[in-house]
Amino acid sequence: MANRTPEQKNMSSIALKLQGQLVRTKIGLYFASNLFLFLALSFLWIIRLEYDAFGNEVFFSIEDWFAGEMRRYFTTRGEGIRNLTYVVTSGKDVLINENVFFPFVVIIALLVMAIFFQTLNLLFAYYGEYRHIRKILKPINDMALRADEISKMSFDEAKFHTIENAIEHISPEQTTELSLGDSDLQGIEAAMNNMLSRMHDTYLQQARFVNDASHELRTPISVIQGYANMLDRWGKEDEEILDESIAAIKNESDHMHHLVEQLLFLARGDAGRNTMTFEDVCLNDIMREIYEESLMIDENHIYRFSEKNENVHLNADASMIKQAMRILVDNAAKYTQSGDEIILSVGFEDGPFIQVQDTGIGMEEVDVKHMFERFYRADDTRKVQGTGLGLSIAKWIVDKHDGHFQITSRKEIGTRIRIIFENK
Repeated sequence: MANRTPEQKNMSSIALKLQGQLVRTKIGLYFASNLFLFLALSFLWIIRLEYDAFGNEVFFSIEDWFAGEMRRYFTTRGEGIRNLTYVVTSGKDVLINENVFFPFVVIIALLVMAIFFQTLNLLFAYYGEYRHIRKILKPINDMALRADEISKMSFDEAKFHTIENAIEHISPEQTTELSLGDSDLQGIEAAMNNMLSRMHDTYLQQARFVNDASHELRTPISVIQGYANMLDRWGKEDEEILDESIAAIKNESDHMHHLVEQLLFLARGDAGRNTMTFEDVCLNDIMREIYEESLMIDENHIYRFSEKNENVHLNADASMIKQAMRILVDNAAKYTQSGDEIILSVGFEDGPFIQVQDTGIGMEEVDVKHMFERFYRADDTRKVQGTGLGLSIAKWIVDKHDGHFQITSRKEIGTRIRIIFENK
């Protein structure tokens, strides 16, 4: 014990103070409970005494007490506490004159036994509670010791120059881990390598995004440019080439406009500038509206609407939910053969949900893992016109509504995408 450090002594001192406060609190509780027990037992014994004398009328004699017709008091006959008596009088008549010394002795004996066992409990629990307090304080003590160690570390100027040089040469393209070559700087080294890893991942994601966006925009621009050149050469006289060129330019410009709108939506979302208005909405109404729109604009597929529950409500932005569902329905229609069925559902299972199920080409497991990445498109879907951004937008919307996707897909069987919202 003589070799304890000042920190250990301080820890023990704090633990002892807390233990002392705990003991004082327990003693106070024991005293209050014992006093209450003494008064309760005494009162019950007196009630019993009067009940034996008056029977049920004892309850009425209590009212007489307040009326002043009866008097109750303790007195002594002769000398000494052994002659303590309980006297009840009415006028000049003595109704009860009973020696209460022995019952009080029994009550006090019971209290002494209770105090004895309470004291034993305090003694046996003292050390255990002391260890428990030290265990609770240990994380705080460890933090204090580490802070003290850091404050005592001696950093010379060379260490600061080492850190400064390492920071100056950090690059997001860097793939190798940074090594400062100093054991005192291992914590800083680990933090910097962790930061480098995140920077590298973000850099690759941004580079891939810019590359994919450039590629997606290059295709419609090249098509428009090609048809414009063809118009310039032969379209002035050839009406067939003129009509074909106008149709192609219109189609590609629409595709490019749609792509730019999606890019702007995601950019605003990343910057936190997409405005959303949350209110209580009925998901049944939203899904029914999507269903009726799909029947009107797509005559090539069979649409069914299933309501598992009536009036499923959610605090949401209705227009955003509609946008996400239109993306899912549009994808289902793209990859489902003409004449096949697409089912829209809404219900409540562990939370509100909306669902789109198709009988299309389905997806491989590896494609399911990457389906929400921007510009990602599976190999067998590239023949279908699209941007690869729709599902990214849908996921952004669902994330903002505290929801998640549940996806089941099998090749040549179909895909079921369910959006489950947190039940609030």
